[in-house]
Amino acid sequence: MSDLPINPLVLIGVGSSFAFSGLFYNLYQAKKEELRKLNEIPIFKPDQHLLKLLKAATRNRLQYIAVEGQVQPDGEPLASEFVPRCFGVVQKISEEEHWEYWNSLTKTWNSRKTNRNQTNHTVPFSLVAPGGYTNLGTHDVYVKVQNPLEATGLDLDRVHYRMRRAAEGGLSGAVLQGLSGERAVAKEESEEMLRVGATVTGFGELVLEADAVAGGRGMRLQAPQDGRPYILVPTDYKSYVARHESSASLWKTLAVACGAVGTTVLAGTLYNLLKKQDDK
Repeated sequence: MSDLPINPLVLIGVGSSFAFSGLFYNLYQAKKEELRKLNEIPIFKPDQHLLKLLKAATRNRLQYIAVEGQVQPDGEPLASEFVPRCFGVVQKISEEEHWEYWNSLTKTWNSRKTNRNQTNHTVPFSLVAPGGYTNLGTHDVYVKVQNPLEATGLDLDRVHYRMRRAAEGGLSGAVLQGLSGERAVAKEESEEMLRVGATVTGFGELVLEADAVAGGRGMRLQAPQDGRPYILVPTDYKSYVARHESSASLWKTLAVACGAVGTTVLAGTLYNLLKKQDDK
């Protein structure tokens, strides 16, 4: 290998740099295309303008739009089980036990998680224009959100997290389990919620509620029938787009950086090789 004019490790490094540059560039192009499609989606607020537009549309249906509004329950909201005066419309409670078991080969305690239990609750809710979430009963226009748990992108806000040790949590039989080669260590519990008043942007199909056809003020956001994704994100539209732009910029920067490193190393290697040949 010493007879080779170029160190194989240098060739591997240069090849890896160009390979990563190509990978990051493809990711950048995919994110750029996703961003282009995102910018083509019309964005609306739950207001009279949207209601009039929907009533004038064919079959009172807008196939794929974005609606940004604030969360308001249609009835009684969900109350947090751990945080006083904390209310929401979607609730996820998770519990998981942490155990240790004795490994006789390594003479150590190894950890594992078990008995994971998760419960999801939701109540009907709507999106209303900013400032209208305190009095939905008198608000002009609202957009009901259908089957929110079927949508993607709905990251809930963690309102409670606690790791209870075995003694604190009252896990029975800890001593006997320790003697048998297993012992309970802790119990992890968390609660996540989509809070009342939170800003949500939904992407989907918009149709008129039955009462709106007869002069009511309700619309409904649902999963599109043409196969496009049904998305609910707990943020405003501009922030959602900015997050995609930031991701695209990151992939572009990494592609350029890896390409520059590979080009610089290759150019330096070729320069040194030509210089050695000239010296000879």
